[in-house]
Amino acid sequence: MPKSRIRRRSAFTPPRERTKAVRVGSPRWLVPLMVGSMIAGLVWVVVYYVTQTEWPIQSLGNWNMLIGFALIAFGFGLSTRWK
Repeated sequence: MPKSRIRRRSAFTPPRERTKAVRVGSPRWLVPLMVGSMIAGLVWVVVYYVTQTEWPIQSLGNWNMLIGFALIAFGFGLSTRWK
């Protein structure tokens, strides 16, 4: 009868030290700032239309539209960084 093979154990290697997990994703402030600027821009434009150009700042005239759309565009710009 043939002799069975001797099984050798591999040398003991201690487990590696755990490293701290790296956080992948967006910073916590990104989403509230993004949503807040989009809502602020929308509110700015709606208030300008509803009050028939008297609010938010009457002396700016049609520049109020640019401010509102700039806030919305800033929100969309931030949305490209959201992971």
